[in-house]
Amino acid sequence: MQFLVSRYNPESDEAPHLQSLEIETWRGMMLRDALLEIKRQDESFAFRHSCGEGVCGSDAVNVNGSNRLACITAVADLKAPVTVRPLPGRPIVRDLVVDMSQFYAQYRAVTPWLVRKDPMPEQEIRQSPAERERLDGLYECILCGCCSTACPSFWWNPDKFHGPQALLTAWRFLADSRDQATEERLDALEGPYRLFRCHTIMNCVEVCPKGLNPTRAIGHIKQLMLGHAI
Repeated sequence: MQFLVSRYNPESDEAPHLQSLEIETWRGMMLRDALLEIKRQDESFAFRHSCGEGVCGSDAVNVNGSNRLACITAVADLKAPVTVRPLPGRPIVRDLVVDMSQFYAQYRAVTPWLVRKDPMPEQEIRQSPAERERLDGLYECILCGCCSTACPSFWWNPDKFHGPQALLTAWRFLADSRDQATEERLDALEGPYRLFRCHTIMNCVEVCPKGLNPTRAIGHIKQLMLGHAI
């Protein structure tokens, strides 16, 4: 099967280019297996991977124009030639490896942890089943970056718009009955760029390997912010 993989060595290449390789496939082969085979043929080939189970999110790449996790993408489901590029919109470190520093900075900017003002109880902070259920579809994010790097608003304003992943996380804590920093969280999202540059394009929903819906989460934040403004 023919693979076209993006190669770029900043020490010797002026720009990324595609390299054509023929890889022998087998039944049940995942894209990560194919990338490892390319690595065996050329040790200079660079890409990130770790758990191989769709949990760590480290092997996110762009495959035939769509962001995916290589470890849970079956080669049999891909149309040849399979074109593999780094995640779009991020600086390329080498081959399929991109610099995710700004992505993580946006994540940290939404204070991704519970904030309590009351004294902590001796035991756990209780939630009702309904309060706990509100967090389903929010906490499962694995920080792979597939959503934000598929978002045109994030490409155009990476230093201003927080992006789908960070805003999904922001709603995860705004929706949590145990958190006591709603006002501060909403104040931090005020302005024309951090939240409101989402134009409901929904690329984030299409590419999320966990089936999450950042667009819906962003809509909930907008409704909450509007309610607090009245």
